[in-house]
Amino acid sequence: MRTLVIGDIHGCLRALNQLLDAVHPSADDLIITLGDYVDRGPDSRGVIDRLIKLSTTHRLIALRGNHDELMLGALDQNGHRGWCMMGGEATLRSYAPGIASPILALRHVPAQHWQFLNHYCRDWHETASHIFVHGYVDPAVPMSQQELTTLRWKRFNDAQPHISSKTIICGHTAQREGLPLDLGYAICIDTHIYGGGWLTCLETETGRYWQANQAGQVRMAKLR
Repeated sequence: MRTLVIGDIHGCLRALNQLLDAVHPSADDLIITLGDYVDRGPDSRGVIDRLIKLSTTHRLIALRGNHDELMLGALDQNGHRGWCMMGGEATLRSYAPGIASPILALRHVPAQHWQFLNHYCRDWHETASHIFVHGYVDPAVPMSQQELTTLRWKRFNDAQPHISSKTIICGHTAQREGLPLDLGYAICIDTHIYGGGWLTCLETETGRYWQANQAGQVRMAKLR
């Protein structure tokens, strides 16, 4: 069994499909997605459809990112305004092309997609050796006491080891050169897919990782 961790997808369905084809996860593998499924890329609807389907055939743990949080918040009065400024317009186009009104476009999001983001997704996952989170953690606080704002929004800048001594694997902070950033005690695998970079899948047991981009290219390497 492998533990396969996928970084921020941001509506880049082609890269996700290429990555899954390259990694070829088995039914015994555990797939952990780190959140930010929507916004900025061209096909957020397709990404969520793909993950929902994957959850029926594989062992999937899906985390909730800050952009997923913003999409959920768009259901509140005027909540769509801040979301649209953060890339939500691209998400709405994937659900309702040609509809300019965010309020009307939101009505085209299937109930199953809201269910996935609001109930299926979780805020972190912890094993005997690793902590998986979208943003980062407060290094001095046990996971059960972490603030949601920290887990979804904290940047990787000046990342410190957690008191548990477990390795933290996160996304959220785009590595614009397209390579994972490995500090030993923490690894960031947001490799800037929506900005012309790569989508990364890390195998935690070996340090191998696969990457795919929106042009259909695939490559593989190993953490140093």
